[in-house]
Amino acid sequence: MKGSSLIEVQNLTKRYGAKVAVDDLSFEVHPGVVTGFLGPNGAGKSTAMRMIVGLDLPSSGSATVNGQHYRDLRWPLREVGALLEARAIHPGRTARLHLWMLAQTNQIARARVDEVLDIVGLSEVADQPAGRFSLGMGQRLGIAAALLGDHGVLLFDEPVNGLDAEGIRWVRNLLLGLAKEGRTMLVSSHLMAEMAQMAQDVVVIGRGRLSTQTSMSSLLESNQQSYVRVRTPKLEELTAALTAEGARVSLEEDGTISVFGIVESAIGDLAFRSQIALHELSPMNASLEEVFMELTEGSVEYHGTEGTPR
Repeated sequence: MKGSSLIEVQNLTKRYGAKVAVDDLSFEVHPGVVTGFLGPNGAGKSTAMRMIVGLDLPSSGSATVNGQHYRDLRWPLREVGALLEARAIHPGRTARLHLWMLAQTNQIARARVDEVLDIVGLSEVADQPAGRFSLGMGQRLGIAAALLGDHGVLLFDEPVNGLDAEGIRWVRNLLLGLAKEGRTMLVSSHLMAEMAQMAQDVVVIGRGRLSTQTSMSSLLESNQQSYVRVRTPKLEELTAALTAEGARVSLEEDGTISVFGIVESAIGDLAFRSQIALHELSPMNASLEEVFMELTEGSVEYHGTEGTPR
């Protein structure tokens, strides 16, 4: 067990000229669970993580690990591990040499280098230049560097970027296992389905400000929006009938409709009266992605247009 390590962010603000990247942000990350750090592109997640590990100085507020600023830690690489930019490696340096260089700066035993190479599955290519690595292999090397100090606190910014399905599952199991050992874990990801399986707590931000901090189960329960998925060969007729009853209907890409504001039994009765065949009638609950989109709808910095260009 790694004990009671804690990340604490208090009124953290970061300005770049007139732009506010992080705005009076406060939250805590506790040991023993994976805390998901969620927000749209440009929300300030990476900037906040960089301030936690001392790579950026805050304009105001503070970020501490175990009650200390990162810069005040005597052996920072033994206390905090971070994957913020996996490819920040000299391309001519081998994976083993890169890790050994990091280990020497914090008096970490050479045997630990071989351990983390084995953990991430890079032992067979450890003496190849990192510049030859694929995106996924580079990501694994970044994770190895983050694990090098056997820390109580770990931060991962998009740890599954570039990994295939097997690699994503491996990262999920690795992080869950580390959390069960009592470590403090802050993990950002754009893969909502993956985060729903991994995180027990969540911190959601938008435009640099806190939207919510809660448990994953509470987030889903409090924002749960029930609806009914319907499949029918008479889509237009059923949509018109449902709309006349006051329901809200949304057409999905797979040809089904999502119906809000009316239960499935009432939909079935309405279809029967209208002599409309139903091929599917399934009660559904909102996914984490749908809850996330609802929470952050007003804080997305860049919007694309729907449809195909002409």
